[in-house]
Amino acid sequence: MSYHIYSFEKLEVYQLARKYKIDIKLMSRSFPKEERFELISQINRSSRSISTNLAEGSGRASNFDQAHFTNMSYATGLETIDHLNTALDMEYIDEKKYTELRIKLDAILNKLNALYKYQINNKETLKKKV
Repeated sequence: MSYHIYSFEKLEVYQLARKYKIDIKLMSRSFPKEERFELISQINRSSRSISTNLAEGSGRASNFDQAHFTNMSYATGLETIDHLNTALDMEYIDEKKYTELRIKLDAILNKLNALYKYQINNKETLKKKV
């Protein structure tokens, strides 16, 4: 079976974000059941949105439009930090797990920031392959 690999799938930041959302999903399984519709839902949604926005943005024709989605990806990463802070404050995760997840997320955010700067500063419109 053969399929096309899209440009966003080749990005290291996308690959890291793809793995990160799984880390978050697995971690949130240990949260209390009463958090199912609150913190569990919110942290899973925000961590998924990091890679999802990269994928959606890659389909945009201009670097400016792509940068908009990269910025949204960055913003949902920051939202995820807030949810991790809540999980730590509520003692749903320990300091070791929190630090592990923050270090991974910081690496993703740094790469998103670099990608955003590239997209904003590169004036040429990216050409789509049809």
